[in-house]
Amino acid sequence: MSSRRDFLSGKGLREQIGEAIEAPPAAGQPLVAVGDTVRLSSPAMASDFEVIFNPGPAGRLEAASAALVLVDQLEEQMSIYRFHSELSRMNGRAADGPVVVERTLFELLCRAVQFSRETEGAFDPTSGPLTAIWRQCKKEKRLPTEKEIADARSRLGCDAVVFNHEAATVQFTRPRVTLNLNAMGKGYALDRAAEVLSPAASDWLIHGGYSSILARGSHAGCDGWPVGIRHPLFPDRQLATLLLKDRGMSTSGSAVQFFRVQGKRYGHIVDPRTGRPVDTMLSVTVLAPDAAGAEALSTAFFVLGVEKAREYCHNHREVAALLIPPPASGNRLEPVNCGIPESDLVFLPET
Repeated sequence: MSSRRDFLSGKGLREQIGEAIEAPPAAGQPLVAVGDTVRLSSPAMASDFEVIFNPGPAGRLEAASAALVLVDQLEEQMSIYRFHSELSRMNGRAADGPVVVERTLFELLCRAVQFSRETEGAFDPTSGPLTAIWRQCKKEKRLPTEKEIADARSRLGCDAVVFNHEAATVQFTRPRVTLNLNAMGKGYALDRAAEVLSPAASDWLIHGGYSSILARGSHAGCDGWPVGIRHPLFPDRQLATLLLKDRGMSTSGSAVQFFRVQGKRYGHIVDPRTGRPVDTMLSVTVLAPDAAGAEALSTAFFVLGVEKAREYCHNHREVAALLIPPPASGNRLEPVNCGIPESDLVFLPET
């Protein structure tokens, strides 16, 4: 199975938009024009962000360049790994009283907490401490102790986050609570980049490391942008082709980012409600009107499992998903399609 980044692989995506497209451009190689597409790329958020265009007026490249510059600026604002970022500074002060936050970041934080409420806490923007302890234990090749998990969980809780919408302030009612946008930030950056791209072109695809994608218009005579989806158990194989139409798309999976202790496998996606990694899903791909929503929900659905994810899609018709639980026996997958039109999703025959 592939990770969030690898599941929607670069190779699969490139094969669908044109066989002539080679490997993604390396860092420092900003522009590549191959075959029937033009691409502009830039590293950000520990990924390569790329804008992919159909051939057309060269002036659109200025918009693509401006969009990628904006992604860099958003990373400066949102990254918790940069102590000077606005989000880091807010996290350090919000337990002492209300902190004024730039309006668009404020709205994003409100939305993240709303997703947590809608998904019964399966998506939790305060769960950074849990992710950190499991990441540290992976390095040390051990399991966290019950005390470590309990301590991390004591720092969680969207109930401790207070928003003042009129003043655009955030306050924490308990110490040591922090907000983390790692499971939503790439998608949000794509959505903001789209605001720069759309006035300049109607047909484009932008992605952040292939795990989060946003597309508009069409490509190569298709009614949308064909995206290849890899097989979650055999990453060298392609499982399906999805036609992405004016929507955001995100995939969550944990096959690459995992470790073993005493023969048991532990993935990197942790259920905030239990403090332990999830082992009931192989991968989840979500389609939503915007990339931020798709990214948040792909994480939430991975934690929630098939039935709860299916229920969410039923109650939110603008959201669709492809859920892949572990096979009941053998290696034959039984994907669960929640609202993706059959005409937009084609599974390749198994070999």
